[in-house]
Amino acid sequence: MTEFVIQPAAQASVAVAGSSARFPIRRVFCVGRNYAAHAREMGNDPDREAPFFFTKPADAVVAAAATVPYPPLTENLHHEIELVVAIGKGGADVTPAQALDLVWGYGVGVDLTRRDLQDTAKKMSRPWDWSKSFDASGPCGPLHPVTSAGHPAEGRIWLKVNGEIRQEGDLNELIWPVADVIAYISQSVTLAPGDLIFTGTPAGVGALQPGDEVTAGVEGIGDIAFRIGKR
Repeated sequence: MTEFVIQPAAQASVAVAGSSARFPIRRVFCVGRNYAAHAREMGNDPDREAPFFFTKPADAVVAAAATVPYPPLTENLHHEIELVVAIGKGGADVTPAQALDLVWGYGVGVDLTRRDLQDTAKKMSRPWDWSKSFDASGPCGPLHPVTSAGHPAEGRIWLKVNGEIRQEGDLNELIWPVADVIAYISQSVTLAPGDLIFTGTPAGVGALQPGDEVTAGVEGIGDIAFRIGKR
């Protein structure tokens, strides 16, 4: 047995629908601007040659239930609803035709973003890490295995704040579908069991305030609901 000089952190994990077992999280990859309308609302051109990515720590993923804390250092916390892909088999340099064989299941997640910090980082040509990789920045609902959910290629994706619709789109609007995203990541790093991929958000991102009630979902995968905590 390996001896550590300090107590190792607990294994980050996410719930599995209909099971007491949990899915262990290894890494979290996020696709930037994967819906054309969202790219445009952020002042960017969606017609580009390749997707780009950022990451979150594994333990940034928390249950999309009860209360999610409002983070420090921001006055402009934004919601971004996303389809989440859970990788169950590893692979490098996989093709899009092979990519879906790596998928264990799917979930509904929200990429929380400290937009003011992101805007500052962009202006100063600095990394986005502080705006994307903070504690509890990836609320995620229970994962649904492919055996029950299949591979969703279309279906409504949406988010409401206090009962009012903010974001709404369809999975068929993804610029790079799930298979293409997986294949592209695998060209750069070897994907491994436990990796999660947040696949991008539709237009309508906006600010959240303490006390806001967030409900969201992906057709065929499930719904989530949580409250934003105090500053």
